[in-house]
Amino acid sequence: MVGRKIGLTSPAVQEQLGVDQPDFGVLFDDMDVSALPEVPMRGLLQPRVEAEVAFVLGADLDGADLDLEVVRAAVDYAVAALEIVDSRVAGWDIRITDTIADNGSSALFVLGRDRMTLEELEPVSVTMQMHADGTLVSEGNGAACLGDPLNALLWLARTAQQLGDPLRAGHVVLSGALGPMHAVTPGSTVRADITGLGSVAVSFAPATTPGVTPASTPAATPAEKDLS
Repeated sequence: MVGRKIGLTSPAVQEQLGVDQPDFGVLFDDMDVSALPEVPMRGLLQPRVEAEVAFVLGADLDGADLDLEVVRAAVDYAVAALEIVDSRVAGWDIRITDTIADNGSSALFVLGRDRMTLEELEPVSVTMQMHADGTLVSEGNGAACLGDPLNALLWLARTAQQLGDPLRAGHVVLSGALGPMHAVTPGSTVRADITGLGSVAVSFAPATTPGVTPASTPAATPAEKDLS
């Protein structure tokens, strides 16, 4: 385990699923595809991409009084990130129990190269534009993520501590979407530009079998094989 992802940070999505708080999933090391020139479609079912601010922690978050000041001080740096979310439920017709059982609907993630400390960057002030093959597909800002990505990090820190598995130094935390997610197609390239954090991009491999969609021939990931 290398970190966690936070989901359901948008009030609109919370209303859609009938919840009043975020949820979270676990990030494993084999979910990090930042170094891949192309992400294989094999193993993905109905993937979508969303742009986020990711935090990398420099200190544990397991103190008695967790507040925004403590959380801010624990962040080593922030980076632009893309989360590739996915769902085993047909048509993404999910409820809160579905996404929790499906590890927060998380599949893969990509981290950008530019690292900024919180002395250099205010997460709530960022703006985001995401393009797929040159077409603008999503826009948003830091306030779209629970009012401030640091609010999301604080919620997760408190929740993880209450569950007896606090956030640790070195953990990557995907803080939640800054704008609407976008459905992925084979062969596409998706790039997000986040002010102050630069760009982060991911390319998907083309379909390998003519006439067969990736969703019809899913393959278990190593993590899924371990769970089985």
